[in-house]
Amino acid sequence: MENQRREETLFVAQGGEGERAMNVIGDEEDRRKHRKLLYVSEMDQTDPEAFARSYQIEALEKAKKGNTIAFLETGSGKTLIAIMLIRTYAHHLRKPSPFIAVFLVPTVVLVTQQAESLEMHTDLKVRKLYGAMGVDYWDATTWKKELEKYEVFVMTAQILLDNLRHCFFKLDMIKLLIFDECHHARGRSPYACIMTEFYHRQLSSNCTPLPRIFGMTASPINSKASSSRAGYAKQIKELESIMNSKVYTVANESVLAKFIPFSTPKVKLYKHVDIPYDLWLCLADHLKTLKFKALRQLQLNDNAEGSAKKKIAKLFLTFLFCLTELGVWFTLTAAKSLSSSETDIFFWGERKDLLGDSIVRNFSRDIFHAFSQYVPSDPEWCIGEDLGMDLASGFLTAKVDCLIQSLIEYRREKDLRCIIFVERVITAIVLQSLLSQVAQLSCWKTAYMAGNHSGLQSQTRKEHMRIVDAFREGTVNIIVATQILEEGLDVQSCNLVIRFDPSATVCSFIQSRGRARMRGSDYLLLVRSGDSSTLSRITNYLASGDIMREESIRQALHPCTPLETGMYYEDFFCVETTGATVTLSSSVALIYFYCSKLPSDGYFRPSPRFDIDNESGFCTLHLPKSCPIQSVCIQGQHNMLKQIVCLKACKKLHEIGALTDYLLPESYVEDEEDDTQESGINSYEDQYFDYFPGELVGRCLSFSEKELYHCYSLRLKQDFYYDVPFRDITLLVKSDLGIEFVSTTFQMEVHRGSVTLGMEYIAPIYLSADQVLMARRFQVTILRLLMDHNLSKLKDALEDHLQEESLARISYLLLPSISSKIDWVCVSSALFCSNVGGSSFTAGGYGIRCCSCPKENVHLMQTRDGSLCSCMLRNSLVFTPHNGRVYCITGILDDLNGNSIMKSKRGEVLTYKEYFQCQYGITLCYSRESLLSGRQLFTLHNCLRRLSGQKEKALSNADVELPPELCVVLMCPITISTLYSFSFVPSIMHRIESMLLAVSLKQMQMNHCTQNVVVPAIKVLEAITTKKCQEEFSLESLETLGDSFLKYAACQQLFRDNKYHHEGLLSSKKDRMISNTALYSLGCKRELPGYIRNECFDPKYWVIPGESSGCFVEDVKFFSTSKNIYNRGTRHIKKKAVADVVEALIGAYLSEGGELAALVFIDWLGMKVDFVKELQDGTPFLAKPEIYIHITHLESVLNYSFRDPSLLVEALTHGSYQVPDIPRCYQRLEFLGDSVLDYLITIHFYSRYPGLPPGLLTDLRSASVNNDCYAHAAVKAGFNKYILHASSVLHGQITTFVQNFEQSFGGSSFGWESGSAVPKVLGDVIESIAGAILIDSGFNKEAVWESIRPLLEPLVTPETMRYQPVRELELLCGSKGYVKKFIKTSNNGIAGITAEVEAHGVIYRETCTGENKKTAKKLAAKAVLETLKKCIPGI
Repeated sequence: MENQRREETLFVAQGGEGERAMNVIGDEEDRRKHRKLLYVSEMDQTDPEAFARSYQIEALEKAKKGNTIAFLETGSGKTLIAIMLIRTYAHHLRKPSPFIAVFLVPTVVLVTQQAESLEMHTDLKVRKLYGAMGVDYWDATTWKKELEKYEVFVMTAQILLDNLRHCFFKLDMIKLLIFDECHHARGRSPYACIMTEFYHRQLSSNCTPLPRIFGMTASPINSKASSSRAGYAKQIKELESIMNSKVYTVANESVLAKFIPFSTPKVKLYKHVDIPYDLWLCLADHLKTLKFKALRQLQLNDNAEGSAKKKIAKLFLTFLFCLTELGVWFTLTAAKSLSSSETDIFFWGERKDLLGDSIVRNFSRDIFHAFSQYVPSDPEWCIGEDLGMDLASGFLTAKVDCLIQSLIEYRREKDLRCIIFVERVITAIVLQSLLSQVAQLSCWKTAYMAGNHSGLQSQTRKEHMRIVDAFREGTVNIIVATQILEEGLDVQSCNLVIRFDPSATVCSFIQSRGRARMRGSDYLLLVRSGDSSTLSRITNYLASGDIMREESIRQALHPCTPLETGMYYEDFFCVETTGATVTLSSSVALIYFYCSKLPSDGYFRPSPRFDIDNESGFCTLHLPKSCPIQSVCIQGQHNMLKQIVCLKACKKLHEIGALTDYLLPESYVEDEEDDTQESGINSYEDQYFDYFPGELVGRCLSFSEKELYHCYSLRLKQDFYYDVPFRDITLLVKSDLGIEFVSTTFQMEVHRGSVTLGMEYIAPIYLSADQVLMARRFQVTILRLLMDHNLSKLKDALEDHLQEESLARISYLLLPSISSKIDWVCVSSALFCSNVGGSSFTAGGYGIRCCSCPKENVHLMQTRDGSLCSCMLRNSLVFTPHNGRVYCITGILDDLNGNSIMKSKRGEVLTYKEYFQCQYGITLCYSRESLLSGRQLFTLHNCLRRLSGQKEKALSNADVELPPELCVVLMCPITISTLYSFSFVPSIMHRIESMLLAVSLKQMQMNHCTQNVVVPAIKVLEAITTKKCQEEFSLESLETLGDSFLKYAACQQLFRDNKYHHEGLLSSKKDRMISNTALYSLGCKRELPGYIRNECFDPKYWVIPGESSGCFVEDVKFFSTSKNIYNRGTRHIKKKAVADVVEALIGAYLSEGGELAALVFIDWLGMKVDFVKELQDGTPFLAKPEIYIHITHLESVLNYSFRDPSLLVEALTHGSYQVPDIPRCYQRLEFLGDSVLDYLITIHFYSRYPGLPPGLLTDLRSASVNNDCYAHAAVKAGFNKYILHASSVLHGQITTFVQNFEQSFGGSSFGWESGSAVPKVLGDVIESIAGAILIDSGFNKEAVWESIRPLLEPLVTPETMRYQPVRELELLCGSKGYVKKFIKTSNNGIAGITAEVEAHGVIYRETCTGENKKTAKKLAAKAVLETLKKCIPGI
């Protein structure tokens, strides 16, 4: 058993690089041959060197001493050698060491495989990297974090090459550099470039330590077999030179044969038979005819048409290949597969040539229909039933027949695992289909594998792994594969390899042969009879292994030949600060990459253009117009002109900052990080304080002297009739609330109408300790009763207010008043009852149960706790224990008593006495006593809430009849008017609290600046009030205003400060500068979240002043403000809400104090922007602009005369107009003009329509600031005639739009009724012209408005505005509670949008297509709106 475990552990230890030893000698190995890795834990505890083979130990020792290339067969365990070598370097790599090891692989599929091996057999931190992870967009900071965290990096070679060029990685930080499949180090491959551009350059300078190099390969030669030993020797020597390493190998194949099995090569000859010539000729003509038909149908834009033509040409050759080399049936199968492939359906943003793809798919479908006529249509017929007849009919070729016959010979093979290697992807697809249908092979399941960049039916890496796993498990027996399986993927248990197509190189031959790993496996090669060339090549391939080993051993004693200087010492540019480099060889790719990051649209793709004069040796590089450098010219060697001019351009671009110090296009790497940050902007944070104004906070300490209070009169006035009038209330606070509260008013709303509160400062007043205690008792009693409508909390509240407390708590007084004088008689009503709570009620605690009536007028009435004069009951607050309710007594019903008949809802005839007996079991003792008229207490509402059109249900005003003997008097005397007025107190005080916070915020900002900026606190309050509060105002309008101003301020600042930046870079910087994330950060630094009002006020949670629930543990004092701000806890606020408040505050300062005030506030936030009036300096870049456009006419249309007319030419030049005479396009001007028009239009609506409901300003701006509106204005002004462009697609779209102009322009709809996409360029030129005027006028916004506004007339108004269909649908669904969604759809390859709305349980669905996603979505929304309006009444 111990021996068995040792053998099983050895079986795992010899795995690696997709080369685990699956063929072990003996019956026991056969029993285990299909097992997976089941002994990982044992391996983890065991040193792999203990079980390493002798040649592996030798290779390891060689690698420890010097750079080594391990040349060993597939399956010999080269990865184990690499693992052991990494372990010897582990002490150099463990963090916090700055050194790393890098394991390079040639393909993505190898990254995970090798990384998993390293993680399994080492304790080092392994990081796997490949392009799909987005590593191409990581910046220096991200790479630094990665280097600080991980110790071994497994990656594709291109990633390391890019990082070395950009100097994110440096060669001296790499201790060990491993090259898997190092035979790829040839020519300009990434492997070769890493060695030539960096390793050999540093080797020659001998200035920095170099990494140890370890290469792995099954063949050091990656080319066709050489005819002589000298040829092999030369290629091995070249590999050793470029890798600066010596090849290690075994003496002969027999050494490896002790450990790994070798498959037996077998050549299978077949006699070629041509497809019947007439049939071939006829079908070839069909292919040509259908190809020309498909090409004639192409009417796409320039790029898409070129792409579609290439695809059709490629498909034509593919079908012709299938017809000639495989047979008619295979051509039919290929056409069917390619015409029905769902992977060819793409949506907007995924593929720009959607219609081109559809045409290509239709071409395949036409081929399928044409070829179907030449294949039997009988459903009973199946390919392969009669191979001889199929061959004679041309359905398949002799080569395919040979393949089938060869597989049939292996039918008796138990557990067959076969790999068939083919050259083309289409061959793999159709052979898999064939083998799945041949009846004689039905016992086996077949799959195919091809690279995921084939351009036909792409397979993902997950699909590859799924197929390989199925192959291991035996659920797949045959894999038809391209070279993807020759190296890389770990395929075990294979006992048959068939080369359907011959190997192109020695390496391919050796690697494909090595995939047959089982003992007794075969390597079958299909060769056409009489093909002496292929047979000779196979013979050379078979002999190549021994020759390469012999030559490697012969050269082992000689040192590596130094690499020729010309291979690594080419001209290059190095950035001193970072060390990033670009060479002649890499400069062309960098220029193309830079151009690909420039702004583009659907009409042109920015790319470099080379003008080469071979005779003179001059080369001029023309860069796109959005590039700050327009052209670079050089003279040099004819074969190096492109490289030389591109290297010079790279230097210039770096000099002006267009390329960063890491030689990357500026800022393109940050975009994805910003998207990630923005995606979380709607998340919540828990750490926001909830502020409370210090003016309303005090301490409940005993005092003997009189205490000073400031009195404010609160007068309520209603605009409706109600039988209960208001009475005045006096607010007493210990601090002067400031000038904002000297005289102020605000509106409240109830179900009956509006209530206006007038607040005025009266005077200071001194109160004695007794007066303060009585006042506190009064307000606690009345407010607690109004909030609870019972006595459950009143007793504790009354006891609590008498306690001395050192902690700060909400402390102010609210008392009834008459003519601005406190009504102390009413205040004393709270002293009437001394014991509240429990089951007993003791009256007379304060000795005030007698009334002021003359003795002869005293009329005593029996209450629950004694006799009282009727005058005291007439205005009192009573509690009725039998039902637990509190009533306000409004009068005495002299005509009713306990024996009177009461009105019953059920129609019963009962006396009051009988009713109370039946309902409550109470017997009235004083049934002849007059009844009291009582009214239930008023319900507290949020009177600040904006009521909808549907009024709330009014509270019943009906009085109830109460026997006096059932009543306990709580307060007396107190009128119903007092109770009614105090029911508004929570809403009033909530508004005052909010206003005080706004004042504090304003004061905090004022203390920072020297300018005298006056902004009303109510405006600040509006800016910190979110829509969730549901009040009469919210921040929406101010946010829109602030957003437009901030956008303009940032854009003009960026435009002036970055004259070499293109529009894309400016937009990226602007987006980061004023993004929600940036504004949120600024707002948090100024502690704004604590001031934000983001919840609808609920009176139930309002804190009664003086109660202990309003205590504060500590106060918070900010900056230089003299007023304390108290924290009453934490709350949830969305990050975006903070950003919105920042914009709204900017809008508040702008609306009240102008642009200077807004800039002061922005500066206080921590953002630096300024406005500088400056004129365009320098000479115009065009000497004669009038030769390009009609300057005079355009100036008359614009009503503006340009100082520099060349700006107007720039404003009308599209990026596709690649004419050297005009060095700029309109993109930068568009960037500036977009922001200034947005701002001007927004400020116009805000000023023109003051008091707009929240949200309407946003809708007005959206209706006016959009491409549709601008495009119509451009055509109306005739600007389309002067746009300089060179795009046939744009020309066609403008022509169509202008022809339909009258029909599409719907006045106030501003183009939204148009069913076709509006060319964006038309809207762009309005913005670019606005930008040109702004610059030419010295940033005079009034000049821009006077010129552009007439073009936009008639501007939309609140009365004429119609919502864009998508917006209208959103509003409708939001107001009605309908559920809506938009779904991407496809029909016959044509993408569309489906608008789906669920209303009242019914789903309404409409699908529309369009030229782009935006148009399709708009049309779908419009269609479903029309359906809803027809089907649902009242919409």
